This record gives sequence, C-alpha cells and structure tokens, in this order.
Amino acid sequence: MVAALQEDYTTAPVSDAERVMLDYAVQLTKDATRITPQHHARLRAAGFDDRGILQITLIASWFNYINRVADALGVGREDAVEDAETHGRTDATT
Repeated sequence: MVAALQEDYTTAPVSDAERVMLDYAVQLTKDATRITPQHHARLRAAGFDDRGILQITLIASWFNYINRVADALGVGREDAVEDAETHGRTDATT
C-alpha cells in the first residue's frame, strides 16, 4: 500500500473517501489559496463532517509546515552535515 501511494496515490487501492481526502491534501499542499467550498462539499459527500475536515486540514498543514522547516534547516540532508562540519559545527541544525 505504501509503495502504491508513493508511486501515484490516484491509482492506489484506496476507498473513494480516502481518495477525496488525498485530493484535498494535495490541493492544500500545492496551493491552499485555491481551496474552495466545493472541496469541502466533496469531503462532506464522502462522509467527512466539519470536525473531520478540520482534522484533515490541520494534519496536512502541520506536515507541510514541519517539512518546510526541516528542509530550510537541512534536516536529514547530507550536504547540511557537510556544511556544518566545514564551518566547525558538530550539529547540522545550528
């Protein structure tokens, strides 16, 4: 399942509700300013209530945020470790 989702979530064996949720998370990630009431209507039609929509939005947004922070600080990147060592630091995030 993980491999199928990583390859292309649109062809992964997920339920219709999961696909609607993933479509929403992708749009939120690409450009949240283009989220419309129709996105929320599709989520509701798929069985998500307002609380579920809020949870999906918060979780997807949090992952987007934390990944951007990690990317900006070079967390997990080999070049960040090399850069830190070059500048005499032992912690790549400082």
